[in-house]
Amino acid sequence: MQPLFRRSGNAREKITTLPAPGKALAMLVLAAATALAIAPAEAAQRPEGGARTLVIRNDPGGVIPARIADIATIRASGRKVELRGRYCLSACTLYLGLPNACVSPQTRFGFHGPSLYGRPLKQKEFERWSRLMASHYPEPLRDWFMKTARFRLTGYANLQGDDLIRMGVERC
Repeated sequence: MQPLFRRSGNAREKITTLPAPGKALAMLVLAAATALAIAPAEAAQRPEGGARTLVIRNDPGGVIPARIADIATIRASGRKVELRGRYCLSACTLYLGLPNACVSPQTRFGFHGPSLYGRPLKQKEFERWSRLMASHYPEPLRDWFMKTARFRLTGYANLQGDDLIRMGVERC
């Protein structure tokens, strides 16, 4: 069996056993609590371009509940979020639903469906997490995600920033 890895902040931790099915949700909650204390790689949520602007660059994503908590804080603050750099992957794409979000035309956005470290979820959990993720995307991106990207569990369904701009996301 090939070794499995999970992200732990900016590091990868080797795991050799898979969680029992009943423990999967508990692990997800624990991972979210852990990730709340760790900033995403390179993004580090450092303001650039003004105190009210948060520039996100080259963000590989992370744990969905932790990112949703970060997004709620940013939404409440009214800060502008600029998605720039070479890529914004996985949970990073959830920033697109913020009212003050804009994208660079050259940034690649990678989407995939919810999973437990790349392993499929049970159908009920897959539907629940898919809908939660989609609720953070503006239309028509939400529809595209639900019809296409959420079924991708390995790799990414990619869109460029200019694709998102054509879908109505603001250009930076």
